[in-house]
Amino acid sequence: MYRIIGTKNLHGLNVSGSSRRVARRLAMGAETDGSGTHFRVWGPPHKLIAVIFDDGREEALTPENNGYFSGYIAGATPGQRYRIRLDGATETFPDPASRFQPDGPHGASEIVDPARFQWNDSGWPGISLKGQILYELHIGTFTEEGSWRAAAAKLPQLKSIGITCIEMMPVAEFSGGFGWGYDGVNLFAPSHNNGSPDDLRAFIAAAHAQGLGVILDVVYNHFGPDGCYLKHFAPQYFTSKYENEWGDALNFDGADAQGMRDMVLANARYWIEEFHFDGLRLDAVQTIHDSSDRHILSCISETARAAAGERKIILTAESENQKAIVATPVSADGFGMDAVWNDDFHHSALVAMTGHNTAYYSDHTGAPQEFVSAAKYGYLFQGQVYAWQGRRRGTPARHLSASQFVLCLENHDQVANSAAGARLPALTSPGRLRAFTALFLLLPGTPMLFQGQEFHSSKPFVYFADMPATLRTEVERGRGEFLAQFPNIQKRLDQSPCDPSSFSKCKLDWREFEEHSEAVALHRDLLLLRRSDAVFSAQSAHELEGAILGPEALVLRFFARDGNDRLLFVNYGADIHRASFAEPLIAPPENRQWRLLWSSEEKKYGGSGVAPFEDQTGWHLTGHSAFVLGS
Repeated sequence: MYRIIGTKNLHGLNVSGSSRRVARRLAMGAETDGSGTHFRVWGPPHKLIAVIFDDGREEALTPENNGYFSGYIAGATPGQRYRIRLDGATETFPDPASRFQPDGPHGASEIVDPARFQWNDSGWPGISLKGQILYELHIGTFTEEGSWRAAAAKLPQLKSIGITCIEMMPVAEFSGGFGWGYDGVNLFAPSHNNGSPDDLRAFIAAAHAQGLGVILDVVYNHFGPDGCYLKHFAPQYFTSKYENEWGDALNFDGADAQGMRDMVLANARYWIEEFHFDGLRLDAVQTIHDSSDRHILSCISETARAAAGERKIILTAESENQKAIVATPVSADGFGMDAVWNDDFHHSALVAMTGHNTAYYSDHTGAPQEFVSAAKYGYLFQGQVYAWQGRRRGTPARHLSASQFVLCLENHDQVANSAAGARLPALTSPGRLRAFTALFLLLPGTPMLFQGQEFHSSKPFVYFADMPATLRTEVERGRGEFLAQFPNIQKRLDQSPCDPSSFSKCKLDWREFEEHSEAVALHRDLLLLRRSDAVFSAQSAHELEGAILGPEALVLRFFARDGNDRLLFVNYGADIHRASFAEPLIAPPENRQWRLLWSSEEKKYGGSGVAPFEDQTGWHLTGHSAFVLGS
């Protein structure tokens, strides 16, 4: 049984060179009181660990007989830079729990005082899952400047279309001048490429002032290949017990696992407590292995919620193997995440919109039944064989609510996996895109847009990583081999992910927010309908039924307790003209008639005009369109 470090202060630590006793907040790192700093480092193989300051001063830390070395050093103040020396060796290293690396992961660490930032969000209650409209963004490409300060200026525009919560791609310090952030090596240090730690705090404060939440994508399954010095401090941070496609697996259940468990739990607390993030999104939890009595994911859930106190937060996860235990409460022996990404919906939608179903899309046909099932049950694979992987995928998830499934038409991975990084407007017809946007935004799941999707950005989003020359060939080979699963993509990349232009060409052009007003209006109106209509905002899959009306057409009926139901028709094929439908779901409530509430064919969205959905000759479902009826 492992203890949870980080849910309350660590009192009474012995302090090197002083009789002073310190109440720490986190298990490791440098914590300052303004006149001095307490340092704590985990390095069980070592006999001596010392702090080296930029002025040449060196102070040894005191061993605690538990693998930690610690000490309070007077005169070590915010802004000072330092490195760590192990056993008197010549080579020195950044602090494994550094709060800032102003010169990147190979440089010195900097003492940061989080109390210096003046927060103005004391009345902010936090966020709950239901009703959220997520918006995934990558700070480096979200604006031309690529900074948190520049990104904050765009928040009013996101608020204006109905976004409620930013999902920020990883920000932990990584090697190079650009990257996706999933190769972080300093978990506690916001990347210097985007600004200072206080710039990140200012972004979150600005979001809260707009009424927007902010959750952070965190990577607890591997560290990047360049700039990670953890093995120098303790090989026990890692394990060879499990395979990991991105590097060494992290040690959460082996001998001396306490160091890695402490680090991850402290990190989860750190982002919630010191930066006021409104939750976390955990990357690829299927590669977080733990056979101990207390799975690290459930500990992360408990630690993050304890750090938030009275404030509400949400925890989401990417779970490729679709195990329902991830989003099952800890009290019911689950891992305690609030929501999980639903790749099944995305894959079906992409097949339906583009007609392509190779590689990991091959188990999806894009047939209407897949969308009816996704609306009602969430995951499409809940334990049956997934032919692409040659094994069963998922577990039963009927106990999860509809809002616990995060739905998307685009995200960073899926856009980039088209190789050229093409966005949806370049992959499908305008009508189909409007129709699936309506389906996506009105389903009872939790929708997530990817940056620029709301204005049909023409900018691509490809994989980019500024790696040193010694790693570039490996990065290019790995990316090429991954994309080779798609028959239409050559193994040889047209452009290296390490080429600076791979990064720069992905920066959003915010002039398109005004130029593509039809797309903005589409998203704004649909999100307003979702928010203001009591039937859609209920997000209840239990009060929803669906039927197939054609090879590429379906209807979903959202039942209301007062009888004022809603019908959502989606026809992504050819026009359908039928004298009648032998389908009870389209019958109006007794003594009522259907009336049109919304149509994707409105000219303000770029449609060709709204035709009658029913007349004396029967029903008319315009091709490549969606519409909503009420009574």
